[in-house]
Amino acid sequence: MKRSFPFVLLAFAIVPFPAAAAETVSGYSQCVALVQKNPALAEENARAWQNEGGGPAAIHCSALALTALKRYAEAARKLDALARDGSIQNNMERAALFDQAGNAWLLAGMASNAVQSFSAAIVESPNDIDVLADRARARAMQKDWTGADVDLGAALLKDQNRVDLLVLRASARWAMGSKADAATDILRALQLYPNYPAALVERGRMKYDAGDLAGARADWKKAASGTGDAADAARRNLAAMGPESNTGR
Repeated sequence: MKRSFPFVLLAFAIVPFPAAAAETVSGYSQCVALVQKNPALAEENARAWQNEGGGPAAIHCSALALTALKRYAEAARKLDALARDGSIQNNMERAALFDQAGNAWLLAGMASNAVQSFSAAIVESPNDIDVLADRARARAMQKDWTGADVDLGAALLKDQNRVDLLVLRASARWAMGSKADAATDILRALQLYPNYPAALVERGRMKYDAGDLAGARADWKKAASGTGDAADAARRNLAAMGPESNTGR
């Protein structure tokens, strides 16, 4: 069974763009609202607004619209350029833009670019656990399991009870051959959050790889009883296994 790092590429988050002028705030809010209704028109309007001097707010709304249109690489380029052009003075705001750019690069399937953007975000905001996790996701897409493990380890030093990060690090560690450490992470995750679906899915993968098909099926059945991405993954794994009487790989 194909193994993959269990990160889900979430829909690109719409984050309010900081702006001082009330007129700009109003224009940005209207533009973002239009992104959700008609992203093509929003992108057209944002470009026109940018040509009229809309500045960073117009550029950011254009990037949101491009993301909604699934033109991810274009959106990522805009966000990276905006974060680097000097118009954004606050380092936390630059970090947020770089992080958004990284996620857009991931949606475009360009993990190397994503690593660069996330690394820039970490420079601006070195204590941001979620950005470290995002860079781990990008590194995992490159099969850089060691790099992913390092990033997740750094994040877990800041919050050792982040169950989602324990599961992600377990996946990276299993992929890199550190199976005992991976099993320890999953055990810790399930101690903190019994029946956590993502942990059950990952433990099922470990059992499957180890030849314990009955154990894998049991974990995936339990995870599949819920809703969400982990439940969907569990159902796919069960379907790939075939009927319960078929215990062959």
